[in-house]
Amino acid sequence: MKKNKNLPLTETVYYILLALNEPAHGYLIMQKVEELSDGQVRIAAGTLYGAIENLLKLGFIMPVKSEDKRRKVYLITDKGREILLLDYRRMQHIIKTTERSLGMGGSDTDEEI
Repeated sequence: MKKNKNLPLTETVYYILLALNEPAHGYLIMQKVEELSDGQVRIAAGTLYGAIENLLKLGFIMPVKSEDKRRKVYLITDKGREILLLDYRRMQHIIKTTERSLGMGGSDTDEEI
């Protein structure tokens, strides 16, 4: 398997892409990221807009029409969904390898680390 130069995604970018499975504007993205991460990831506006700019350049998200002309709304693209799934599979492999290596019973072990 050829390594993708865009992987691994940062935790922030991963959650932004996940949040954009449905169209969202900046403030809604920040709220969704916090919700999806159970409050573990909070994004400042400057960080978010820098990430959005990069994700647009990479073709991972796209602007979509909005009824509210004051807000820019974005949505994940097929390319963005593909990279999100690649990173998800990469993390699954890491988790499975760790579980085997540590002799853990599997994913039903939900201990806090």
